[in-house]
Amino acid sequence: MAKTFKVLAALLDYPEQPLIDALPELSRVLDDERLIDRHHRARLDRLLSELREGDLVMLQERYVDLFDRVRSLSLHLFEHVHGESRDRGQALVDLGARYAHAGYALASNELPDFLPALLEFLSQRPLAEARGMLADAAHILQAVGTRLDKRKSAYAAVFHALVALSGTAPHAVAIDEAELEREKDPAEIDRLWEETPAFGPAAGCGAPSKPAGMPAAVRFYRGTAR
Repeated sequence: MAKTFKVLAALLDYPEQPLIDALPELSRVLDDERLIDRHHRARLDRLLSELREGDLVMLQERYVDLFDRVRSLSLHLFEHVHGESRDRGQALVDLGARYAHAGYALASNELPDFLPALLEFLSQRPLAEARGMLADAAHILQAVGTRLDKRKSAYAAVFHALVALSGTAPHAVAIDEAELEREKDPAEIDRLWEETPAFGPAAGCGAPSKPAGMPAAVRFYRGTAR
């Protein structure tokens, strides 16, 4: 089990004061476990610095503009594979079943494919299993990281670090520059989100208290393994 995955989950959470306060602890975990190489750690340090030094309201606005408004940057992994088709519904059920089989259930209203949720789950699994699950999503992580690079966002560091942790060789991702510009147009963003979702969010369960010093973007509670 590796807390590094929990750190990366926290860094992808909506920035609030508890996250900012916990940044020194997050950095210490990365130092102690040393799962991330020097190159990717240097990129993560840039994100840590931006979160530590930035105005909280501006950090929150930037986060929403990236991950909540741009579909190609969605933190819901199956959005990139299935969109809002009903195939995504079955994929969500299957992933939720994998969590349950390991004895865990989501303790929030988030869907199973929410990347911070997956990373929190991986932090509780053997490292080899965690790397294997990341490898399955590496092409998505690489694409989102490349898109964030194009926007000069420090959040790209998290995605590239995850690709490296997966053991998958990075690959070039072609980005349509015209599409990138359209995604910066508020009117185009609104149009893209007009489609009615094929299903609603999953029902949540009661969440346990947060471990001291480590903010939890998405929490699991220990259930009965099936």
